[in-house]
Amino acid sequence: MDFHWVTIALGDVSWIALAFGMGFLASLVKLPPLVGFLAAGFILNYLGIDSGSTLQKLADLGITLMLFTVGLKLNLKMLIRPQIWAVTALHISLVIAIFGAVIFSMALLGISLFAGLDLKLSLMIAFALSFSSTVFVVKSLEDSGEMKSLHGRIAIGILVMQDIAAVIFLAASTGKVPSYWAILLFLLIPLRKYLIQLLKKTGHGELLILFGLVLALGGAELFELAGVKGDLGALIMGVLISSHRKASEMAKSMLGFKDLFLVGFFLSIGMSAQLTVESLFIGILLVPFVLLKSALFFGLMTRFKLRARTSLLATLNLTNYSEFGLIVIAIGVSSGMLPSDWLAIVAITLSLSFVLAAPLVSNDDIIYSRHRERWTRFQTEKRLPDDVLLDTLGARIAVFGMGRVGTGAYDKMRELYGDTVVGIDFESDEVLKHQQRGRKVLHGDPSDADFWDMVDSDHSIELVMLALPNLQANLDTLKQLRESAYSGRTAATARYPDEVRQLREAGATRVFNIYTEAGAGFANHVESHHLADE
Repeated sequence: MDFHWVTIALGDVSWIALAFGMGFLASLVKLPPLVGFLAAGFILNYLGIDSGSTLQKLADLGITLMLFTVGLKLNLKMLIRPQIWAVTALHISLVIAIFGAVIFSMALLGISLFAGLDLKLSLMIAFALSFSSTVFVVKSLEDSGEMKSLHGRIAIGILVMQDIAAVIFLAASTGKVPSYWAILLFLLIPLRKYLIQLLKKTGHGELLILFGLVLALGGAELFELAGVKGDLGALIMGVLISSHRKASEMAKSMLGFKDLFLVGFFLSIGMSAQLTVESLFIGILLVPFVLLKSALFFGLMTRFKLRARTSLLATLNLTNYSEFGLIVIAIGVSSGMLPSDWLAIVAITLSLSFVLAAPLVSNDDIIYSRHRERWTRFQTEKRLPDDVLLDTLGARIAVFGMGRVGTGAYDKMRELYGDTVVGIDFESDEVLKHQQRGRKVLHGDPSDADFWDMVDSDHSIELVMLALPNLQANLDTLKQLRESAYSGRTAATARYPDEVRQLREAGATRVFNIYTEAGAGFANHVESHHLADE
């Protein structure tokens, strides 16, 4: 027996068990499990346990798969909107200027580890702190079912633009320029139709997942061979097939793998550098500056005609520092420009920003609705066509979430009640497809407090049917219904018995368990046709 592998296995079991325990404790206090994973990393660091190559490979794989799934859901038309590229460019510039000035001032005053930093290094640290975490934002939006909402797409678009800036910086700072072979990467564009043909024939099982892994890891490897950041390759491969209807199915199939590997990423952050009292103090000192980043995001978004609520929810998701900051600082440390303590400082700042951001994101609708008058003072009178208050056109029945279940519910209710039924969905492209097929479907957000106030004022909606993508999205909408004093009936979909209980406790009049009720519906369908045949 090879005892070397037994030792490795026992070590892996230890950190997996600790990650589970800390993640479970975090969930008990209403924090995302990732906060517990970060804490587990710091505990392992304190115990002197090295992350090792195994954990680092898991972390790298998690980031690659995450960017691939982001690409699967990415709408390229969003990136060319000024609310994305202009806001990103202006925000990075302002943060570098403001943060750089503050850091350089501390250096001039000779404060602790800031002493000895020149203007160039101060701006480099400010640049590292200007980004928001793609991992945190995507995970938060997926957990809340808001990836396709307008504020979710705005946040993701800004993160993609930041990633592009990151690639440019890495190429410039390391002196690594793409090889001549990089020009061949453009051949992926005409190859797209063949990739989609393969996607169509992969079915719905393990082949679909394997094809996703081939695209994600193969794309990353191709870009690395061409001298371009591999993670960008995974993102591009996802974008290439994102327009096909099976792209969303692939993203869902790979969700569990991605989440599992990302545990390694969060653990590795906590284990990335040795802590000292001094680095801990400076790391904590830098955390409140993330609120200034948020204020700049909110101000810029509202100036670009986004509604106050959309701007605030996108801003709260971006209220954190980025794992990319560690990469920037690591370059400075490895080149001898920065002391190694700065790696620990940024790791602490990044981790604590997640702890700060988690409750803000989970309570974003409450933060908006309780201080609505304050937020709405900043929005402009003229706003974007896809960010105006939703008008239900006098409908009495509203179906939220026009996926397969929601569409089936809408068609049946429309058959029974005619034009009094309206469908509402996050995604503008899906809304357009439904409208082209003759359905009365509108673009809107069911957790929007402004919308429910309008519904309450005209008293038109009598039945709300929730067919949203996950439990949390349904619960958030039910919370808005309670706070707006909605007095009509509500029906919601669930997948598991514990979800049925939670939805009923949250105020749902009727809960439909998709799996059990579908079986009963299938039996009724067969029996009714059997009697008819007789």
